[in-house]
Amino acid sequence: MEKQDYKIHIIGAGVAGLIAAQTLENHGYSPTLIEALASVGGRVKTDIVEGYQLDHGFQVLLTSYPAAQKFLDYNALELQNFLPGAAIFEDGKENQIGDPLRDFSLLIPTVFSSLIPLRDKIKILQLNLKLKAKSISDIFAETEKTTFQYLKDFGFSAQVITQFFKPFFSGIFLETKLETSSRMFEFVYKMFGTGNAALPKAGIQAIPNQLATKLETTEILFNTKVSSVQDGTIILENGKVLESDYTIIATDASHLIPAFKREALTWKSCFTFYFEAKKRVIEKPLIGLLPKKKAIINNIFYHTSLETSVNAGKELLSVTVVDHQNLRGEQLTEQVISELKDHFHIEVLRLIKIYEIPKALPDLRNLKYGLSPAETQYSSKIFLAGDTLLNGSLNAAMLSGESSALALIEALKK
Repeated sequence: MEKQDYKIHIIGAGVAGLIAAQTLENHGYSPTLIEALASVGGRVKTDIVEGYQLDHGFQVLLTSYPAAQKFLDYNALELQNFLPGAAIFEDGKENQIGDPLRDFSLLIPTVFSSLIPLRDKIKILQLNLKLKAKSISDIFAETEKTTFQYLKDFGFSAQVITQFFKPFFSGIFLETKLETSSRMFEFVYKMFGTGNAALPKAGIQAIPNQLATKLETTEILFNTKVSSVQDGTIILENGKVLESDYTIIATDASHLIPAFKREALTWKSCFTFYFEAKKRVIEKPLIGLLPKKKAIINNIFYHTSLETSVNAGKELLSVTVVDHQNLRGEQLTEQVISELKDHFHIEVLRLIKIYEIPKALPDLRNLKYGLSPAETQYSSKIFLAGDTLLNGSLNAAMLSGESSALALIEALKK
């Protein structure tokens, strides 16, 4: 049989599925991608609403991700870089801190910031140097502890953990107690320290869109929902049965495979609010943090502080809420608007859209960096992909997609 004659299906046109398809194409195969929604991207999505670009949740690309450097064309994405720091708000006053070695404009505010004691500033420098020198493989070989315990063991004060590390990394890990694995903390911190946090000019969905446009012989079936998968067959929700020589499941497989033999996934959730504002209170492209107990706002960001492909003319402000404290609907919106006014002195013009994201990040333990191709094989005909197998990141999604495709190719050779 010729390579292109094999019936290979990939379920899920998120980043992992797109990379799996690209890898198969590179080896001469012509897979079919099955996607439940009307567009590629999975959890990596951007909507155009009333002239503004709204990402599904506050997401960024870390340009140091090794897999992203391999698979993405950064120039074509027209990446817009954040400054390496943050604006911390205390009693309505903005305090900018950051890495002055990478952006000189942050030198004076960081040096004179009273929020972070001198001893902690030295500790941050030591942590930067340590992780720049530490390999990724060494990071993921370390014994896991919580990020909070890691920071305490490193010698950071309660003040800097409360004022900076908790609000900053709670927004990344989507949990407020820093219970995420220290492996993930070291990896993300290293990525921040060796590259930039960036957004494509057209929004985060430009990443999967670019991956999709590179595909030449892959067929994509949009708006097609899968009911179940077995060796050799895929049953769609409309009752249609597809014959499949090999199948890669690049989404949560637990509801697709009868008697799935792996631990059920749990997820972290968040809310993202988008507001229109008249002016910016943070002029630079910095994330705004609110290190205040009982506040529900975790971070804010003016997307219009970066260049965007679409802009309705005023300022676009996103607000991330990790712990909504059992508030919902109008109560939650009113609390967010109240905190913006009280703690940031921000008067919003109007609410544009709220995203409630129940499956924002997988909640994982025993984090891994990569998978050997053999680790992606579930059965003789079924392979698994997705960041849920490794760690919650774009980098992990790409690596898992590549590994699953290579495992399938190896099975075909045998």
